[in-house]
Amino acid sequence: MEYRQLGRSGVRVSKLCVGTMNFGGRADEDESKRIINEAIDSGVNFIDTADVYRRGVSEEIVGTALAENGHRDDVVLATKGVATMGDGTNDQGASRYHLTRAVEASLRRLQTDRIDLYYLHITDINTPMDEILDTLDVLLRQGKILYVGTSKWPVPLIMEALWLSDKHGLPRFVAEQPPYNLTDRRIELELVWTCMRHGIGIVPFGPLAGGVLSGVYRKGQPAPEGHRYKEIGQRDGHERYTEKSMDLVEGLRPLADARDVTLAEFSLAWLMQRPGITSPICGPRTVEHLRSAVKACEIELTEEELAKVDEIIPPGDNVTKYCTLYERMCRAVNKPEPLGPF
Repeated sequence: MEYRQLGRSGVRVSKLCVGTMNFGGRADEDESKRIINEAIDSGVNFIDTADVYRRGVSEEIVGTALAENGHRDDVVLATKGVATMGDGTNDQGASRYHLTRAVEASLRRLQTDRIDLYYLHITDINTPMDEILDTLDVLLRQGKILYVGTSKWPVPLIMEALWLSDKHGLPRFVAEQPPYNLTDRRIELELVWTCMRHGIGIVPFGPLAGGVLSGVYRKGQPAPEGHRYKEIGQRDGHERYTEKSMDLVEGLRPLADARDVTLAEFSLAWLMQRPGITSPICGPRTVEHLRSAVKACEIELTEEELAKVDEIIPPGDNVTKYCTLYERMCRAVNKPEPLGPF
């Protein structure tokens, strides 16, 4: 397993991160624990969860698994806050009031004394940036969190935070977690080079575009039973399963077939080789899904293969109808509120 520096920090993480959004849902507790144990045995030392995943159930499963296998101090454990966790007015957001309670609750569920990487899961356009950073500073000084990051933040807000961090000696973000995959390369237009320039590691989620790049969907063929796009359901303005994305799949399949790997493995390997990428997050439902992701870590695409990919889906291009954070922020101007997770 290859290990990479996490942004401008001293910690090193595996080139693959195990995401746990399926834990406690599509993956039951026993399967979730098996996934964690096999991931660690495979050299993965980076686990990602969030308080909002099953309203804390995912964190509880991760915490129990690490307590049982004794590997808590062998992994870089990341979780997230800000998203809605209750019906109360302040059960969401990046305010000092909510973040302080959110961190304490995550620590209890994870059965740990510290969170190694704490992400601001979504953008709160209400809370002043200095309040957010000062709250994180207090939590860092208390030893409850070690590093901080963002998820789905637009470049202007990241730059605002970096400016305040430098000006006042407040915590500096070391990671950003955006959506990024072969169906949607838009972060290459600005976010990637911004993060590279300022020492922010990119830990992308959705490397298989919600399953579109898994290889189970084919153009002109019905989606298999039991898969999420059997009945083409979209939400929040996101449409990943489109005619253009299916054309992309058909264009990429020969490249994967030529290597005798699955489309999912090819897509994940491509992402691992992109500039600025630290560790893509895979979200396995089964141990078999994890094994496939680990296999992708061993694949090194050639310059010729990478050039062919660029012909099929040019840098910065997008074949989905995935609603960007910037678009959602523009819609929220007349109704300020924290934006929900997506």
